[in-house]
Amino acid sequence: MSAIHLQNLVKKFGDFTALKTMDLAIADGEFMALLGPSGCGKSTTMNMIAGMEEPTSGKILFGEKDMAGVPMGRRGVGFVFQNYAIFTHMTVRQNLAYGPRMRGAPRAEIDRRVGAIAEMLQLTPLLERKADRLSVNILQRVAIGRSAIMEPAIFLLDEPLSNVDAAFRAVMRTELKQLQRQFKQTMVYVTHDQLEAMTMADRIAVMDHGVLQQVGTPLEVYNNPANVFVARFIGSPGMNLLKGKPAESDRGLVVDLGPLGVTPPLPDALAPAVRATRGDVFYGFRPEQVALSDRGLTMPVSFVERIGARTIVHLGDGESAVKAVFENDVGLAIGQTAIVAPAAPSVRVFDAATGQAIKAD
Repeated sequence: MSAIHLQNLVKKFGDFTALKTMDLAIADGEFMALLGPSGCGKSTTMNMIAGMEEPTSGKILFGEKDMAGVPMGRRGVGFVFQNYAIFTHMTVRQNLAYGPRMRGAPRAEIDRRVGAIAEMLQLTPLLERKADRLSVNILQRVAIGRSAIMEPAIFLLDEPLSNVDAAFRAVMRTELKQLQRQFKQTMVYVTHDQLEAMTMADRIAVMDHGVLQQVGTPLEVYNNPANVFVARFIGSPGMNLLKGKPAESDRGLVVDLGPLGVTPPLPDALAPAVRATRGDVFYGFRPEQVALSDRGLTMPVSFVERIGARTIVHLGDGESAVKAVFENDVGLAIGQTAIVAPAAPSVRVFDAATGQAIKAD
């Protein structure tokens, strides 16, 4: 019953299409992240799953049951919003107990469940404190607990950590994943923060401008982005993409990058598909998957970011700009010249006209 199937789902607001023909299957007990920039349609998708919005066309199924016309209160979903929306005149205990009490649960059962969820979310010392005396971080923890205590089969979270500080986000990422594993819920998590999606989700659905771009595990979307948008959006920093033309050489098929020279030969398995494009391509590689070398792309160092455990070196500028991630003690400074070589297995090539990844045959 807690599997979710979105079939040919479309949502329009007047002349504006917020979601364009989305098909997505979320397995029973899966943690699915809807990831994308603001305005991509992810919250609209969640609102339709919750029953807060009706689709313009298409179907939403919970298991085999069509949710058309089923109100939010009868869908058996828990919902946590970005603005925690709890009762500030009540204590933490009263907030947590509110749902079970409204459903007529016995007092002993309410006390047991409140105690268990408070312990899990580290709220036990705060149970008798009024909510209006709590920090934003704790208020969001209470909001999550108030929904989780109902043990819904489907748990929907819309940017729940965007208003809290970085240290708290790190803690809550772990706690939310533990919560989902304990209750074996199907969890759908809307976020624009790829770190949240990558660290928590079993699979990620990447969206942009109302279009589902790619669905896969965190490693799948990181290692094998389906298109240029996913390549740039996933990763911190995103994938380097240099425009060039395929060219034959005595070493095999390379990409001519103009002033930057030519790349190392493309993998033999990929070369035939690249030849078949007969047009410009983007030569892509992750900043983390490059090394300093005596043979590769020769570029000036334009900026150096030292951020603790690693250093991000900015090379070149404009359309030829590249970022490379090294250990924190890398000996490069602004004004120097660096020669960087992408790791051959990590190179990806995209059709410049369509933006789609070129796959090996």
